Amino acid sequence: MAEQSLAIVTIDGPGGVGKSTIARILAERLAFTYLDTGAMYRAIAYSLAAQGKNVQDLSEDATLVHSLQALELDLLPPLPGEEHSRVRLDGAVLGVELRSEEMGRQASAVSALAPVRRVLTSMQQAIGASGNIVAEGRDTGTVVFPQAAWKFFLDATPEERAKRRIRQLRAHGKEVDEAALLENLIARDQADRNRTIAPLRPADDARLVDTTHVGIAELVELMLAHIQAHPL
Repeated sequence: MAEQSLAIVTIDGPGGVGKSTIARILAERLAFTYLDTGAMYRAIAYSLAAQGKNVQDLSEDATLVHSLQALELDLLPPLPGEEHSRVRLDGAVLGVELRSEEMGRQASAVSALAPVRRVLTSMQQAIGASGNIVAEGRDTGTVVFPQAAWKFFLDATPEERAKRRIRQLRAHGKEVDEAALLENLIARDQADRNRTIAPLRPADDARLVDTTHVGIAELVELMLAHIQAHPL
């Protein structure tokens, strides 16, 4: 690997592709820290919604950067039996509140705001400065950690990703409008891939993996093998 490479694994890809589960397991296997960048954007979206602010109107808000920099934001590990990271935001711990489909849509809109992305990217880079990180999101290999030693971009068909999300929601006893969920997933894909700031795309040196027909355990082993075959 190049001398400037850091001991960081980045896992990017669209929603519903399994990034969170895989990143958490991979971090455990490597004894690395798991960095859930998506949870940070969801927390900001939740905070703005709680304040009654319209995300679309914030791009011209001169106070936005200052208010973001003043936030106290920390990532917390998932609760036992849960998959997703929690976020402590100004002393309040947020978990399931961040995982609704609406918060996902709002996080996508928030992530397109340059001030939000600058502040959170800086936070994420500070967390990963010493390496030993598994970071997952949508721009971790292209923008946040371009020096990462191991980069992956996971993808799957929209239909398969929608099926996974539907199973997850129903496992938690939630009613699901399957057609609406698929439509929202595709719309978010388009917004993430076409935004002007840090669009969703594979890093040039990322390994692309289609997970449509690959299980979690098999995928983790594939990624570990790739990491071990390309040591620092």
